[in-house]
Amino acid sequence: MDLLRQKKTAAKRGFLDDQFLIAMPGMKDDRFTRAVIYVCAHSDEGAMGLIINQAQQMLFPDLLVQLGILDEHEAIRLPAPARDFVIRNGGPVDRSRGFVLHTGDYKVDSSLPVSGDICLTATVDILRAISLGRGPRRALMALGYSGWGAGQLEREIADNGWLTCPAIPEFLFDSDMDRKYDRILASIGVDLAHLSVIAGHA
Repeated sequence: MDLLRQKKTAAKRGFLDDQFLIAMPGMKDDRFTRAVIYVCAHSDEGAMGLIINQAQQMLFPDLLVQLGILDEHEAIRLPAPARDFVIRNGGPVDRSRGFVLHTGDYKVDSSLPVSGDICLTATVDILRAISLGRGPRRALMALGYSGWGAGQLEREIADNGWLTCPAIPEFLFDSDMDRKYDRILASIGVDLAHLSVIAGHA
């Protein structure tokens, strides 16, 4: 993806990099109802992020078998952390493509830095490392991503589609999908009952 390739070569960070996007109650796109998105790349040319609070039906051991990383007998013997690793729905774009967000203690040539301690890796090496217990300290995996063209995300924020706040690692990586949306709002002092679905314009 172009935005990610640019991120690899450019030192400058977009102002929404390493931020959470929190869908407002009036979100018109059902795919993003109560979604929390982690922004991986943002520039004048657009933005890319991963929904972090929607789980996929596919199990991690089944994915490893499907990709040919393990056979079925090996998948059965996976250690509990790998066996229970939740795969998330990262967004509606390119849903067959996998992305792993993770702490910076694991890096390969293809790993892209998102922030000081968060990287994004989209190759099978990291899946193999996780299955062997040699992966990053903390990680999440998503299939698909959420993408915006030039100026699109900024317009959606201005139209009251999203709240933004700095990403908090404990919320990024924990597996409590059902309560993540409410917990993040509470952490920034926002009461859902008081959120207006009407944008104000000066």
